[in-house]
Amino acid sequence: MRFATQLTRTRRPVAGVLGAAVAVLTLAGPVAADEGDDTAARKAPTEAGTSFRAAARMQQDQKATASASTGDYLYWSFPADAGQRPTVKATVELPDPQARHGAQTWRIDVYDGLRRRQPCQYGMQERAAEAGAKRVELACTVRTVHASADAWSNDPLPGTYYVRLTATSLADADLGQPVTASVEAHSKDMGGAAAVDGSLSTPLVPGTTASAEQSAPADGWASAWWTNRWLWTAAGAVLAALAGIGGYALTRGGGRPAGA
Repeated sequence: MRFATQLTRTRRPVAGVLGAAVAVLTLAGPVAADEGDDTAARKAPTEAGTSFRAAARMQQDQKATASASTGDYLYWSFPADAGQRPTVKATVELPDPQARHGAQTWRIDVYDGLRRRQPCQYGMQERAAEAGAKRVELACTVRTVHASADAWSNDPLPGTYYVRLTATSLADADLGQPVTASVEAHSKDMGGAAAVDGSLSTPLVPGTTASAEQSAPADGWASAWWTNRWLWTAAGAVLAALAGIGGYALTRGGGRPAGA
């Protein structure tokens, strides 16, 4: 009887700890619900830059468009934060097949804030369009953005990322023909699994303070110390507390002599 009473008394602190665990694990929910509200308010660019410095700024999950000429170098930029694995997709609407003089090869490249070309882990980065093709579609998924990295490494870091789109092979007679291009960037949040110790003092955003503010994500740069690894660490501590309380209750309840 006493053991049952002890377990009943133990339920109150256990219930409180369980409530704290639930609160910790659901902490990120309301914050994520507001993401994207400001992104929708920022209009996607309808033209592209012709150099890194003149790159048209876009946000992730937007579709940027541009009318250009075959042979031009087209540049866009977007922000990528720590823990994100960006994927860039591009579609080029080609000139009328009857007006072209052969196949064309198109390519996208992704560069970080230091203008270091980042290798593609997945996707068709370069593709040839046959003479009769109406469009060409490209994609490039780069490595997960790290909060910090060694100076000698080529690891992607938080800040501005550049997309360059151009035709790398075509008939000289096709130079200057009109094309329409669209580019969009999306990211998968890799969470605490990609977290590293340390962080940059500031994201790699070239330019003035004003351009740095314009190049920030719609919901601001994440504090690099925060990842969902904190949530699981806190949850582990809560579960350890639960185990301690349960063990104490069982030991105390089972250790008393009968009838005491």
